[in-house]
Amino acid sequence: MFRNLLMLENLSVALETLRSRKARSALTVLGIVIGVTSVISVAAIIDGLNLYIKSKIALVGSRLFIVTRIPFGTDPFRLPQRIRVRRYLQVSDAAFLREAFPSVAYTAIFADRFGPGMMQNDIRYGKEQVERFFLRGSEPDLAQAIPQFTTTAGRFFTTEDMEHSRSVAVIGAGIADTLFPRLDPVGKEVRLNGRPYEVIGVFERDPGLFSGFGVDQFVVIPFSNFHKNYPQVREIFIAVSIRDEYDLNRARNDLEDVMRRRRRVPQAAESDFEIGDPNFLAELWDQLTGALILLTGVISSIGLLVGGIGVMNIMLISVTERTQEIGIRKAIGARKAHIKAQFLFEAVMLSISGGVLGILCGGVIAFTVRATVPSVPATLSLFWISVGVAISVGVGLFFGYYPATRAANLDPIVCLRYE
Repeated sequence: MFRNLLMLENLSVALETLRSRKARSALTVLGIVIGVTSVISVAAIIDGLNLYIKSKIALVGSRLFIVTRIPFGTDPFRLPQRIRVRRYLQVSDAAFLREAFPSVAYTAIFADRFGPGMMQNDIRYGKEQVERFFLRGSEPDLAQAIPQFTTTAGRFFTTEDMEHSRSVAVIGAGIADTLFPRLDPVGKEVRLNGRPYEVIGVFERDPGLFSGFGVDQFVVIPFSNFHKNYPQVREIFIAVSIRDEYDLNRARNDLEDVMRRRRRVPQAAESDFEIGDPNFLAELWDQLTGALILLTGVISSIGLLVGGIGVMNIMLISVTERTQEIGIRKAIGARKAHIKAQFLFEAVMLSISGGVLGILCGGVIAFTVRATVPSVPATLSLFWISVGVAISVGVGLFFGYYPATRAANLDPIVCLRYE
């Protein structure tokens, strides 16, 4: 009971001290506000983006491997000699994998016509035109291997379409919106790079990562038709989807062994192909967020250090201003622990007030980012709110300890004589 009354008294004194020195207290906690705000806002943005990246990876397919000749994300015009001389993948490689690789659920070869060194694509319907998009030739199992390429209207092309090299196309929702703003695209004839194609389907809407290129900006045609019309495109990719019951790490090793045997790579030589998976997006994101967290930590530390020094300074001034009060309290029986607790309580109240303001500011920033940039879904979690409170309490205890100890160790006789 006595302890509870003592805590209430310390709280009352601490709040009265803050109220009596509003301007000085506000300036003191400004550094803490900046530090906590930066931590909370950046953490909220990163948490939201983590959920966003994971959802995109799930759409691509978490059990998907892509076999390529060159590494993903490299400039084809700046490749090392050892990669430039690699043999191109062949159409027959996909069929070989289906037969030799029991863990495969689906395989699909595909090739893209977009990027440096290639002519720009063009698709038209009447007076409407779209120029900037990916043109992809693929096998019918592309939609099963990569769930992103699921149709929401019409159908995907079939094995019969492939065998007869039919001029049919499935288009992205973004392209459909532009070419057919008021019409059903399915069954309409478009001009694709000057050639007539029948639109047989439209993909589910997918604007892409951070509103970049997604399935909305794709036109997919049968690979046989693509190869006939664009024989100069030699870069082939193989999508390999693994069955649910197989371990992914083991499947990856088996896939590499099968491809090495298929391409007759000597045992001591490095593989002349690459195996990528959607997790490379997560790894790239982890590297980016790691650097961002480090930068935020540095900025936050500076703000918290400045705020902590301000707390220590104002508490030392408070000790000096209240020397006689300390002497009177000691004279009537207050112990060192009581004096120390009172000043520590005041320091913690100062830092917590800054922390609460920082959390509120961080929440406002996160909400503003989410509202203005929907592709950055900032999410403020209870965990990071708790971290903000813990940081505030820690700053108050650390930087308030010395002034509190100094107040507790003052000689009561000296204090009573102080003017």
